[in-house]
Amino acid sequence: MIGSVMSIDAQQLSALTKGCIDLLPEGGLEEKLTAAEKEGRQLRVKLGVDPTAPDIHLGHTVVLTKLRQFQDAGHRAVLIIGDYTARIGDPSGVSKTRPQLSAEQIEANAITYQQQAWKVLDQDPNKLEARRNSEWLAPMRLEDIFRLLSASTVARVLERDDFSNRYSEGRPISMLEFLYPLLQGYDSVAIQADIELGGTDQKFNMLMGRVVQEFYGLPAQVVLTNEILPGTDGVARMSKSVGNYIGVDEPPDEIFGKVMSIPDSAMVTFFELLTSRTQEEVAAIDSGIKDGSLHPRDQKAALARELVARFYDDAAAAAAEQHFNELFRDKKLTGGAELVECLLELSDNEDGQAYLPKLLQRWFGLSRSEARRRIQQGGVAVADETVTSESVPFDALAGATIKAGKSVKFHGIIKISG
Repeated sequence: MIGSVMSIDAQQLSALTKGCIDLLPEGGLEEKLTAAEKEGRQLRVKLGVDPTAPDIHLGHTVVLTKLRQFQDAGHRAVLIIGDYTARIGDPSGVSKTRPQLSAEQIEANAITYQQQAWKVLDQDPNKLEARRNSEWLAPMRLEDIFRLLSASTVARVLERDDFSNRYSEGRPISMLEFLYPLLQGYDSVAIQADIELGGTDQKFNMLMGRVVQEFYGLPAQVVLTNEILPGTDGVARMSKSVGNYIGVDEPPDEIFGKVMSIPDSAMVTFFELLTSRTQEEVAAIDSGIKDGSLHPRDQKAALARELVARFYDDAAAAAAEQHFNELFRDKKLTGGAELVECLLELSDNEDGQAYLPKLLQRWFGLSRSEARRRIQQGGVAVADETVTSESVPFDALAGATIKAGKSVKFHGIIKISG
């Protein structure tokens, strides 16, 4: 496999850095690639993910795709499932201490994460190494922790925006959270990472990895951060908690419909972060939409086809497009159902639940008492499942089929508005 490492050139470097926000230190990636070519070895490219939820969505695939690009260039992807660090919870970008998960939850999530990541990554054992950080973190003795803690200072950790903001506002920060960046940094020591990938919210943690590596006498890794994908609302970052996500394990019709529901303004970002289109090709799409030579709907359909084919196959993509066109473009609605526009608002999210009678009142003009009666009589269905409760999970609604008697909201149309 060593002999298959590709020579570095401008085109390769452009592909590897497409969609990147930070590339630190300056010139570091070129130096690593040049050294690997000269020495005839693979670079070890690290991506760490904590299994804090059971599924991954398109937002997660942005950095997984970047990892795949390094594999395609001949290098080794090292996917670290943070089964040990998940016990702490990454404080990046949060305003309060994260709740701790049970060992059973973490294990179940870890299995799902890995299975779904294989939909993106090349599973060739010469190009992929999957590790769990419990391998090296669980055996640590107290003296090992003491040594790791001496690699940095409290002042350095408090440079993080989320920590400094919480500290200045008097909100609690646990000592475990202080330890998290150092443990993530030690992951880079354990697997001798040359490069670490992550979202922009991971920049501090990855830079801490450089500090920890140098403390342990290793060459410091290059840090590469990726732009964060917006959700189907085109505004907030894609998230299951917000309900604006597209899951990689969703049925082809659901993926196609949800992609078609994204705002035109977000389409170029989706092309850039989720497809293999070059920067020049993405720029041409953007320019064509702006000058009217390209129709936004046609480009969005091409995007939807590409994403469905990526996670399923070309036949599934063609069938999903045909199904969507029959429902919406050709108006072939079943049972004489009325097609209506349903907007799901962020304010509808009440601790992860949505109150269905309120939504049915807004969407279908039913009184709340009538909506409750239909629910009680089994006349309301979400995603073809009869609803038995007046409250439903908020993240189950976006892109779902909503039925109340003869009034139907087909998948892919329900949108989240600001």
